[in-house]
Amino acid sequence: MENKADYKQSLNLPKTDFPMRANLTQREVAQLAQWEESGLYKRIQRERAGHEKYILHDGPPYANGHIHIGHALNKILKDFVVKSRSMSDYAAPYVPGWDCHGLPIEYQVLKDLGPKKQGMSKTEIRKRCREYADKFVQIQREEFKRLGVLGDWDHPYLTMNPDYEAAIVREFGKVVAAGGVYKGKKPVLWCPVDETALAEAEVEYADHASPSIYVKFALRGRQTESLFNIFKDVGSVVDQPLLHEMKGKDLSIVIWTTTPWTLVANRAIALNPSLVYVVCLHKGNAYIVARELFDRFRKEVLGLAGEVQQVGSFVGSKIEGWEFSHPWFDRPSPVVLGD
Repeated sequence: MENKADYKQSLNLPKTDFPMRANLTQREVAQLAQWEESGLYKRIQRERAGHEKYILHDGPPYANGHIHIGHALNKILKDFVVKSRSMSDYAAPYVPGWDCHGLPIEYQVLKDLGPKKQGMSKTEIRKRCREYADKFVQIQREEFKRLGVLGDWDHPYLTMNPDYEAAIVREFGKVVAAGGVYKGKKPVLWCPVDETALAEAEVEYADHASPSIYVKFALRGRQTESLFNIFKDVGSVVDQPLLHEMKGKDLSIVIWTTTPWTLVANRAIALNPSLVYVVCLHKGNAYIVARELFDRFRKEVLGLAGEVQQVGSFVGSKIEGWEFSHPWFDRPSPVVLGD
């Protein structure tokens, strides 16, 4: 039989107690426990006391869930910087912190509460939000420590701490005292689901094509039999026979909008006081439109079928206060002036 040799014994390998396998899942935990027990972070800070400082101001993570790969990349790279500076003889303390306020926490808490939230006060809901944030501060702290990040984990800054909130109030007070605060109006992004204002960064945008529509509002209280007198008051009449032809017909003013969903809240019709508007006649219907948009209105709305005739013209300021009927609801939409 062939004699099988143990070739491993023929190699001149170094003798060492270093294990062949890293077993990181066990060894890392033991190493971190040793750092914790020996107070490694505090010892480093004592050794570097009085040295030139290097401070990393770390933007805090949000306390609303377990950490993910983005957290890991962020914290580990910053830990590289802090530790390397400390090894370069700088005093480089690292104070971690958490952002504990905002919509995601409130959203999750309200979602967990379900119908129960209807009978709860704002104070009770805020208390739940604080408890939720505190829960994930504790969870994330242990997860970051497991990554080997050194820092003052026993004394982090939390945006929900009273002293932190008090500091914000004090700084805001300085801005008020310096005259930097004023009361005004501005549009605010609003979430109807969460019933709260949104920051610009919390809004996701997507391309959207909205329908544009033309809407007619019928004249209230004045019938077209009196159009002759109306035109005598408001401006020059283009065609007297056409004006008489309009007697007995309804007169409507036409608007154009790219936000048709706002029509249910319509309370007025805005005209430019200095622009010229015309009355036109088409298939027995009379319309008021801006003269500069007449050709577009004729092509896009009335079409090329049938003749469209201009009866008269006037400037917008002449019919300020005239009332037209909302197309769906029994309420007036008066003419107001604006540029």
